[in-house]
Amino acid sequence: MISGLSSCYYDNVEYLYPQDPDCDTTNVTFSNDVMPVISASCTGCHSGSAPAGNIRLSNYDEIVSVANNGSLMGTIKHESGWSPMPKNGNKLSDCKIQKIDRWILDGTPNN
Repeated sequence: MISGLSSCYYDNVEYLYPQDPDCDTTNVTFSNDVMPVISASCTGCHSGSAPAGNIRLSNYDEIVSVANNGSLMGTIKHESGWSPMPKNGNKLSDCKIQKIDRWILDGTPNN
């Protein structure tokens, strides 16, 4: 007896991670899109001489470090295994998360 199995696998990024149609993630820049979100939502606790968790997010190099090790997206997406950020605050908007994700996927350019 011969039987065939078939299945569907969706590996299209747009299918797996749908984008908000009102969120423009083209031309995302560090200075215009990423740093303002980090400054408004993160540096209150993650800056200065005694940053929370010993994680400082005051400049490009510090932010790239947490972007490259996965902790930035893990925490702001509230993924399992990461401490959800902002601590005791509302999750960032989907659009802000999508823009930071796009910046990381684009290689964390310093522009």
